[in-house]
Amino acid sequence: MFYQCPKCRKIWQYPIEKCPDCFLKLERMKSEKIRVIGVSKVQIPTMFHPEVPYFVLVLEDENGNKWPQKSIKEYKIGDLFKMEPCTDKNSVAIWRIKYDILEAIEKVIELLGGAMRTPSSSSPSLPSEARCLKINSQTKILILPTLISPKHPYLAVNTNPKFLESLINYLTKIGGETKNIKVVAQSFDEIPIEASAQKSQLLDVCLKNQITPLDLAKGNFVKKNQNGLTFEISEEVFNSNLIINLPILKLAPHQKNGGGLGVRGASENILKFLKKESYLSLQRLRSQDSNPPAARGAQTKVWEGGGRVGVPAFGGAPEIMEKLQKVLPNYLTLADALTIQKADGFTALLGLVLASFNSLNLDRVFAEITMIKGLPEYLKKIKIEDIPIVGRKVEEVQYNVEKVG
Repeated sequence: MFYQCPKCRKIWQYPIEKCPDCFLKLERMKSEKIRVIGVSKVQIPTMFHPEVPYFVLVLEDENGNKWPQKSIKEYKIGDLFKMEPCTDKNSVAIWRIKYDILEAIEKVIELLGGAMRTPSSSSPSLPSEARCLKINSQTKILILPTLISPKHPYLAVNTNPKFLESLINYLTKIGGETKNIKVVAQSFDEIPIEASAQKSQLLDVCLKNQITPLDLAKGNFVKKNQNGLTFEISEEVFNSNLIINLPILKLAPHQKNGGGLGVRGASENILKFLKKESYLSLQRLRSQDSNPPAARGAQTKVWEGGGRVGVPAFGGAPEIMEKLQKVLPNYLTLADALTIQKADGFTALLGLVLASFNSLNLDRVFAEITMIKGLPEYLKKIKIEDIPIVGRKVEEVQYNVEKVG
């Protein structure tokens, strides 16, 4: 994505609010036709690029704009550079965030099939029925960000407010109305959800866009049964036309008796649709199933941004996570992986956005990207080679985050 002043026609590769010469708002320039004009092969691994060989391409679009891009696939000078979308609901889209979160959100949705109101530049031949998002002014949209603790955005505990704002801008751009958008959350501990919403700055984003945030705990819940398990799920979930899970991805400490927990993010965030009492009862059931008798009741709380929070990790009992997915309506996960929190509470820049209609697959891909081996039970059975991955390849964005200071 490039940005051009409509008057002087100067171009920038990063978004600035206005042209410094003309003081006009810049226009976004999408690259439609991209060719390879340079190729370099790299065979020496580094900390941020451990998989070799790989190729550094110089790309040029139809407007003469040039930029470098890493690629595992080998190209020749003159080749067209194109990424085909995948409409398989189990696929995971990966894209690098350079400067513009909105651009990255647009790109991953294009890679999953695009939106019906705005034909995708990467998939113009897809029929409207194959588009992954179908939105109009009447579509009821439910957004669930990660909101678990009153922490500032730089600690990467909650979904970044810029990520939420970019999503809202995207939804209104493709035909949605802010009056039909609900941003929801609830607290599973003693901290009021209002305190977390305010300090995380997610509340500011809602108020700026005239969206009233909703505390799910104050609403109604419906019971859903799945093979012997009962889930009490917020009624708002079943009253919405489009559900968007908006987690921030992070790494977590391994728990010796808790089934191993290497990632926290997409699948775990969905648990916030449950009634608090239902969540806690399932947590106790999970603890009994996965812990030996001596360890029961010894579940520790997880570090978040340097302080403990009251929500225990939900890492084991694969059947619980899998059964929950079966009783929920279809939902899209857009995962914030720009700055992620490591197991020690410090943060690392990953610079990615991931998207999928299968949150379990998305968490599995995130674990592969960050090279985490200790997986929760519900992810261990998912083989990375069975997941259709579109956009950037895992090897292109992979590095061991925990080893980076």
